[in-house]
Amino acid sequence: MGNTETQSILVVGGGISGMTAAIESAEAGYDVYLVEKNPYLGGRVAQLHNYFPKLCPPACGMEINFRRIKQNPRIRFFTMAEVESISGDEGNFDVKIRLNPRYVNENCTACGKCEEACSIEIENPFNYGMDKIKAIYLPHPMAFPMRYVMAPELKNSNEAQKVKEACPYNAIELDMEPKVVDLKVGSIVWATGWKPYDANRLDTYGFGKYPDVITNVMMERLASWTGPTKGKIVRPSDGKEPESIAFVQCAGSRDENHLPYCSGICCLASMKHANYVAEQYPDCKIYIFFIDIRATDRMEDFYTKTKELQNLQFFKGKVAQITRDDSSGKLVCKVEDTTSSSLEEVSVDMVVLATGMQPNTAEDSIPVDVTLDDYGFIGSQNPRPGFYAAGCIRTPTGVQESVQDGTAAALKAIQSIVRR
Repeated sequence: MGNTETQSILVVGGGISGMTAAIESAEAGYDVYLVEKNPYLGGRVAQLHNYFPKLCPPACGMEINFRRIKQNPRIRFFTMAEVESISGDEGNFDVKIRLNPRYVNENCTACGKCEEACSIEIENPFNYGMDKIKAIYLPHPMAFPMRYVMAPELKNSNEAQKVKEACPYNAIELDMEPKVVDLKVGSIVWATGWKPYDANRLDTYGFGKYPDVITNVMMERLASWTGPTKGKIVRPSDGKEPESIAFVQCAGSRDENHLPYCSGICCLASMKHANYVAEQYPDCKIYIFFIDIRATDRMEDFYTKTKELQNLQFFKGKVAQITRDDSSGKLVCKVEDTTSSSLEEVSVDMVVLATGMQPNTAEDSIPVDVTLDDYGFIGSQNPRPGFYAAGCIRTPTGVQESVQDGTAAALKAIQSIVRR
């Protein structure tokens, strides 16, 4: 075994796979550093309304993970943090972590006095910009850590001092500076997750031009009680209840001009969303435009159950273009019905684009030499000695598989240390 300095494990990314890797490693008796770029842990899963296929909320599972982290002295986590550099080799890595200023210290009780004193608003990143929040904010109601964060727009304004004085706990530090922390670790788990493909690049679908064309991740926030409409699914343009809605599969996926691969979970996500809509509006007409439905192994039952929804039509055909009828205000989906080889125009109140999963490694550089595949995913679970990939940077995957992947990476990281 190596010396005690290098018996620790670094986990980069505080989403579901990274949290799992950190928790499992710590509960096996190893010291863990968990680094997350956002001001909270939980990643994309924290932004979900429900999991499929059971359609239950992620809050309970997340709360259990947060409690396991809080109660385990072997886990030290950093939010608003990024890895600047990695040097050394398996068993003896030197890592520099940059801690970006939050301007709110650990005295914060999330009382909200600072928020009340603030008049500056910013787009809400947690809700994908669909609503506004104050420029000093709690990232979301279940945020962990439960601590406010100050946006640069407020920090650099004349209002910052007034907001600081409104805090009864001296939690606001306007002079907080970036810090660099040096760590020595034995192995590394990289789990920096994914982002939705940029729908602005899909110029024939009108995203950004027509407010009632949204993406699947935005739909998830619309359905959530913590979302911009408190869980009411309505048209963004006028707040009206939709009488018809279309889900457009493979929006930018399986397309040589965008993402050439299938993300595997988008069909299931759209079926989940169809269930959300049917529950709120039993009379709403729902279309799912698809090339073919990917609902493998045990998910076939979810597909079969969803097909029984009374007003849902699975429409086999790729949507070529989405336009807006100015007289009716409806969105028109131009699509070829591949079963009859006929061109159709289907008018709906809302369109949801099923955009694919793009690994963050496709655009964010990794400060160590690892091989990426043609799509930006890390090519293998163990691309170099002592360095392990987990979750959606390895392959597009769902929550359950990401948890399993995080557990596998933890075991590999532990084995890496033990065999030194």
